[in-house]
Amino acid sequence: MAEPSTTQYPVPCPLPRVTIQFCTQCKWLLRAAYYAQELLSTFSVSLGEVALQPSTGGTFIVAIHHGDAAEAERKALWDRKVDGGFPETKELKRRVRDVIEPGRDLGHVDRDHGKKSAAKDEKGDTGVEVGGKGADRGGGGAQDGGKCEDCS
Repeated sequence: MAEPSTTQYPVPCPLPRVTIQFCTQCKWLLRAAYYAQELLSTFSVSLGEVALQPSTGGTFIVAIHHGDAAEAERKALWDRKVDGGFPETKELKRRVRDVIEPGRDLGHVDRDHGKKSAAKDEKGDTGVEVGGKGADRGGGGAQDGGKCEDCS
């Protein structure tokens, strides 16, 4: 019987990896899967992987890992407890784009953001839209952003 091949091929520039850590007790699997599908559709050849990581305790964290395997850098793109609630899909795409392809135009996502940012910057706001219409789409459980009974 032949020995299986153990040849490893070097990957000179690995593609970024996005992880979506979600609370199973809050039933946020569908929400996490929706975001994963949206990111893969938009950044199909620019991302190496989008991974879903089940968790507990009301967590919902989207992070990106980029750089060499030996020096991979992890950056939290969205943390439900820090940022408040869940991201609009457009905002999450902007944050991923800003890390992996800062010069990339996201089409209608950027056109809407440019108008809102210009108006909000005059008022001293950051222009980051948190929550808002449709922010609680998908999943079940603690829709108001609080902990579910199981996570208390």
